[in-house]
Amino acid sequence: MFGRRPDGKRLKHLDPIVQITPYLMPMRCDAQVFLQHNLDYEKMSRYIVSKSREGEKITFMQIIVAAYVRAVSQHPEINRFIFNKQYYARNNCSVSYTVLKDPQNPESDETTVRICFDLTDTLFDVRDRMNRAVETSRATADGDFVIRLARAVLKIPGVATFLVAAVKLLDRYGLMPGILCRELPFYSGLFITNNGSIGLPAPLHHIYNFGDVSLFMGMGGVQKEAFVEPDGRTRMRRWMPMGITADERVCSGAHYSAFFADVMRMIANPEEMEKPPETVKFEEGVEYHVAKAAQKAE
Repeated sequence: MFGRRPDGKRLKHLDPIVQITPYLMPMRCDAQVFLQHNLDYEKMSRYIVSKSREGEKITFMQIIVAAYVRAVSQHPEINRFIFNKQYYARNNCSVSYTVLKDPQNPESDETTVRICFDLTDTLFDVRDRMNRAVETSRATADGDFVIRLARAVLKIPGVATFLVAAVKLLDRYGLMPGILCRELPFYSGLFITNNGSIGLPAPLHHIYNFGDVSLFMGMGGVQKEAFVEPDGRTRMRRWMPMGITADERVCSGAHYSAFFADVMRMIANPEEMEKPPETVKFEEGVEYHVAKAAQKAE
């Protein structure tokens, strides 16, 4: 209450032009900006194959998430969110995404994982955290916290409507229980989906008004195009489309530009993420860490 939240610290000294935008666009759906990028599929594939020969299994999604974590470590402004027209610096670097309970069965039930990362994480740290979270979620017979909660409230007619309204009210005044901010996937810096794994194109997904997600990335199926080499020869090139939806109110366009430039550079050069960043930047008064040995809630 009074500007305090379990998932962030209120920011007061910002550019007036930035601060006024939530009053002009009070909802995230008002402020959605859609971007599209084509990722070099062949370059990422070569890296993944080379690491596999060394005994290190890496996936495309893990490279993209690691690039996000690394870019946040240099551009903390991207990790802000807005509530009640006020700006907050998130006190974690978190990513949510949906996974199939049975990866071999496309019709199996889905579950959603939310993972917190340390800004010093390497690509291998990010991979290990993601693998651990997915394995834990799939191994839970009766579902994770979100599934159990949804199953319980849906048993009695009307309870779901009341509960969601109550949660929104508590959230509005900063009274949301910390466990919900830690467990619900809607309280993350990034929500990412791999539509390519189920044969769909890259989506330009909406940002949820519920929760505080400010960035959504959607991977699509691999595409091919003809490419002319400098010597005049033509060959086919493969690329992976990615749709991005961002809350434009979070920070200036210059900050977003620098952030996405770093994300794309890291995706194109994943070997740079094999070591921790030389420096890490935080918003003033907001510093957070996650132990490497085991995934823990902040």
